[in-house]
Amino acid sequence: MDEARARDVLAAAKVLPGPVRDASLLALGENAVFGVGDLVVKVGRDAELHDRARRELAVAAWLADSGVPAVRAAEPEALLVDGHPVTVWHRLPDAVRPAEPGDLAGLLRVVHALPSPSFALPPRELLGGVERWLRLAGDAIATADAAYLRERRDGFAAAAAALTPQLPPGPIHGDALPRNVHVGPDGPVLVDLETFSADLREHDLVVMALSRDRYGLPAEAYDSFTKTYGWDVRAWEGCSVLRGARETASCAWVAQHAPTNPRALAEFERRVASLRDGDETVRWYPF
Repeated sequence: MDEARARDVLAAAKVLPGPVRDASLLALGENAVFGVGDLVVKVGRDAELHDRARRELAVAAWLADSGVPAVRAAEPEALLVDGHPVTVWHRLPDAVRPAEPGDLAGLLRVVHALPSPSFALPPRELLGGVERWLRLAGDAIATADAAYLRERRDGFAAAAAALTPQLPPGPIHGDALPRNVHVGPDGPVLVDLETFSADLREHDLVVMALSRDRYGLPAEAYDSFTKTYGWDVRAWEGCSVLRGARETASCAWVAQHAPTNPRALAEFERRVASLRDGDETVRWYPF
């Protein structure tokens, strides 16, 4: 889905108070995200994301009822327009500063203290998208690399299913990174609620450990995260398993962009080579 297609869907949805040309494109990935006035509209890539969009709205309502600072929906239903899910959100005030690891940790403490909602949350299917992303990569990546990632996926899926958690399982954000926190005038709030799940709380903590080890997060920033949260997941014997699963998924996610972006192909090849070599010190770059 390109921007032109997303704008056509946005026009057909008739959820904006003014013309579609006034909407600014804020992001383009699995969703095209548009901002106009005090609203944000998300247009999903395809109909397969409709259930996820509906669940995201349910999560937003649950977090609001629970008093958790998070993005709020402006409309309660997820529309399906020309095969694309469309959801409408209240636009957050401008950020007063970038989100920091400590901001994320404070919000995770709140989320991890919540009991399960009245509706079902899925398990965190961290590896569930690997096949789809590799399929989208097609011939742009080496057949041997795709086979290697499939083998890693299967091995880490089995290992993750056998883990004994340190923390009690329950609701998690699922993609716990500072980029999914917005710090406005009233403080930090959670955004991007699509990956909310019911699973090991450690999933949310391994993300930042991997950021420290692979993406250049300074040690002091990681220390502020663990200090605010109150525990360092690296002390848990299952950490390497969840880390390996997330690395596998991250490689496959980049692969889907390889057919049209040489930078994505180069980053994919860098990541796969470091996994094959067992070199955990190779720097990965966000994409």
